[in-house]
Amino acid sequence: MALKVGRGAEAPPFLVMDVISAANARAAALPPGAPPIIRMEVGQPATGAPRGAAEAAIRALQAGEPLGYTEALGVPSLRARIARHYAEQYGVEVPARRIAVTAGASGAFPLAFLAAFDRGDRVAMAAPFYPPYANILTALGMEPVLLECGPETRFQPSVAMLERLDPRPDGLVIASPCNPAGTMLPPEELAAIARWCEREGVRLISDEIYHGLSWGTVAESTAAAASASAIVVNSFSKYWSMTGWRIGWLVLPEDLLRPVECLAQNMVISPPHVGQVAAEAAMDCREELDAKKAAYARSRARLLDGLPRAGLDRIAEADGAFYLWCDIAHLTNDSLDFAARLLEGAGIAATPGVDFDRTRGARFLRLSYCGDEALIAEAAGRIGRWLGR
Repeated sequence: MALKVGRGAEAPPFLVMDVISAANARAAALPPGAPPIIRMEVGQPATGAPRGAAEAAIRALQAGEPLGYTEALGVPSLRARIARHYAEQYGVEVPARRIAVTAGASGAFPLAFLAAFDRGDRVAMAAPFYPPYANILTALGMEPVLLECGPETRFQPSVAMLERLDPRPDGLVIASPCNPAGTMLPPEELAAIARWCEREGVRLISDEIYHGLSWGTVAESTAAAASASAIVVNSFSKYWSMTGWRIGWLVLPEDLLRPVECLAQNMVISPPHVGQVAAEAAMDCREELDAKKAAYARSRARLLDGLPRAGLDRIAEADGAFYLWCDIAHLTNDSLDFAARLLEGAGIAATPGVDFDRTRGARFLRLSYCGDEALIAEAAGRIGRWLGR
């Protein structure tokens, strides 16, 4: 008799992880002296954690601190430091008890979804979107509702778009800056969406993981300033450049504090203690982190200048994050194949758009520019030569 396979097995793959594997294999097969692979497939800063964060972890290890289990929602000092960040950065008072430290933002989303929704609930999000939103919801028995967004709405949802939903969804996920397009919701639009969600009984989840990495004229704002019922997700992976340390956080509304704590106690016990020590120290490393941000800005400028000449001239307004969302419909209708050939022919690892948009992604490509600055500077030239420009 065949054994049952759980519904979680229906979750689609996160294709960027397959691209990472392919790029690793390609890099391992390069002959000595060959040009290196340019890694533009994943949002992993090349420079790693700030020095102060690493030194804090070293001190804790050398001092023989046990670095064992912490409280399920994180060490009190880190929660207090994150709360202070909201006061300093946004002028918003968020009590430390409403902060839940998590095992990265990836660990935050299942806690938020399980606390806020039931099986069968419908959760809306703009498409293109960060794939694990929908994949985690699917694995948990919830239903993603995809709202096709384009350049006319800056790849972001609008209140008018939400008003047309019938029936109303149980939840809404927004991201500003968003992945993959890098566009942002102006503060007044974010506030309007938050008010609409409260009025309509829709739980808002605001992904703010790319805060600190904005480039245009749109100001960063947090949903925590606009709604006491919203869930805010953030992480030390992007601006703080600490992907492998696996520390993120949630700003929770009062009614979800205990549910998330109970879920965390059972699912993860606690976030990594040494990562929490490093994360707290990282919050005082702004000078070093802003220098990293300046490097991303230079890479962004080079690409926005060079890619149109190379043949990629249809790029979303990249207000923030460190991605370029490129429309390649004039070159292909198969971004998965295009990305594979780009890796093989030009030595550039990029993520096919099908990972982010199930209906239109075959004509889009996402390029990350948080990798090695010197290599990113070569990318447009390599693409142009590969395309025969």
